[in-house]
Amino acid sequence: MPREKKTRNADGRSSIFEGSDGSWHGYVTVGIKDNGRSDRRHVRGKTKAVVTKKVRALEKARDEGAVRKAGETWTVEQWLRHWLDTIIAPPTISENAHDAYEVAARVHLIPGIGAHRIDRLEPEHLERLYRTMSIGGAKPGRIHQVHRTIRAALNEAKRRKHITENPASLARAPQPDDEEVEPYGVEEIQQILTAANEKRNAARWAIALALGLRQGEVLGLKWSDVDLDAGTLIVGRSRLRPKWNHGCDDTCGRKHPGYCPSRVPRRPETSKTKSRAGRRGVGLPDALVGLLKHHREAQAKERAAACEMWTEGDYVFTSPTGRPLNPSTDYHHWKALLDRAGVPERRLHDARHTAATVLLLLGVPERTVMSVMGWASTAIAARYQHVVAAARRDVAVRIGDLIWKPNEGGGGESPAA
Repeated sequence: MPREKKTRNADGRSSIFEGSDGSWHGYVTVGIKDNGRSDRRHVRGKTKAVVTKKVRALEKARDEGAVRKAGETWTVEQWLRHWLDTIIAPPTISENAHDAYEVAARVHLIPGIGAHRIDRLEPEHLERLYRTMSIGGAKPGRIHQVHRTIRAALNEAKRRKHITENPASLARAPQPDDEEVEPYGVEEIQQILTAANEKRNAARWAIALALGLRQGEVLGLKWSDVDLDAGTLIVGRSRLRPKWNHGCDDTCGRKHPGYCPSRVPRRPETSKTKSRAGRRGVGLPDALVGLLKHHREAQAKERAAACEMWTEGDYVFTSPTGRPLNPSTDYHHWKALLDRAGVPERRLHDARHTAATVLLLLGVPERTVMSVMGWASTAIAARYQHVVAAARRDVAVRIGDLIWKPNEGGGGESPAA
């Protein structure tokens, strides 16, 4: 029986023919390559029926958008670096969000699974990585951040048809624990504020404990955001952790760009707050207005003393020469403050928890608390309910002891109902 002649069908339609090697071959046009030419895929089989079945399956996959794009085959490391440096580089996403992705990729994903091809990566590869991290002491929240990072990166690869399925969507990662809320009590707050008054920038800690601003929000405040006459401030930006490049063509001999004498900033000092809810106006208690007025006067004296060394940036909280505070330095100042105050060591973010708890204890409506704190979801308030309930119960017990506790001498009577 004569072989069917090899021909290319018009309009990119599929071709099926018997080759000179005795096998049957099929070609299916699935798209366009980067060079503009048709992307035709080849299948092979012993019989025409086998090849026809393969051709129809490939056509179906093409029509459903499930055919991997032709071209370079990426490893996990190559794709993560491309995704971070090109696809989601700021301002596509915020600096802080990019930092979180970059750390997860650099510290965990690239060393753990970076050599795998993305089209051959399996859910089990990821689950073994998560298990290794857990054994090594990583908390569920950290593992989940790594999981979110690889899932987001591979979702983009799938959208661009470099892969047909995202294995991270199938892999199981440990669920992060609910953040533990550990607010300070009123007496502890007073101890902290008393100790803060011994050092400069005391109002910085009063704002954190009374208003619950995030660290970056406090350090990003400028005097133009503050109206002391009206007793309000506007939260609209957040201080970023400084990142640097060498300014000396790597001739200074310093490994880290941050220590280069000619260093140049790699990103701006601040960015917009993390969400629309985060951009908000906040009222100031009278005592805090007084603290800020005193702080402004003290800063004016520092400006005069620094003379030409002062860097004017309009920031509310600065170094003695006017530079915005580094979040890392601010964190160490917090730890030193707790030690001077003689209170239990807590995270800086627990100052924010303290402010939120006080507002809820005072019976401020949940929607108002959300506005003050810059929360985007009512689910966040639910984390505080057990703390608020316990505090309210403690108040009830104290009232009960005061009113109904029998007289110590035994001669008194309980108040009449």
